[in-house]
Amino acid sequence: MKRKLTPKQQRFADEYIESGKKEESAIKAGYKSRSAHSIATENLQKPAIKSYIDERMAEIASKRIMDATEAVELLTRIARGEEKETVISSTPEGVYDSQKEADLKTRISAVKEILKRYPGDDKLVKAQIRKAEAEADIAEAKAKQISNTDETVRIVFNDNLTPDKEDNQDNGNQS
Repeated sequence: MKRKLTPKQQRFADEYIESGKKEESAIKAGYKSRSAHSIATENLQKPAIKSYIDERMAEIASKRIMDATEAVELLTRIARGEEKETVISSTPEGVYDSQKEADLKTRISAVKEILKRYPGDDKLVKAQIRKAEAEADIAEAKAKQISNTDETVRIVFNDNLTPDKEDNQDNGNQS
């Protein structure tokens, strides 16, 4: 069973997550300033508080970091012209801001980025796949052709060779 934090411990943990300063967080949570350092150190070692801080930090990180689906959705909105950008214009009458769609170059870049993530729709990738398949078919056909030939290569080793006469004479002269 997971132990719940006291309200003071939770305030300490929340303050610590926000500031990263343990002593200051302890004081803001309601601990006395003369014992804030030791209590903060002790609190940060308690498994329940550590777990709470870790969970909250992971939650914060997941909200701040864009995942792949969100990135592709943004690129899609840009490519379709749904995402607007603020343009600030200055005139003698004053400063105005307006919303405009992404320009064509930006939209094309977004489409290219999306297509990188879906290589099955890319003509170059399809051509490379066709080439690789053709090379594999050729290699397989060559292997079958080699295995179907009736020619057999034999290598015979013969240990019953007699030495040459010259070799015998050289051996006899050395002794």
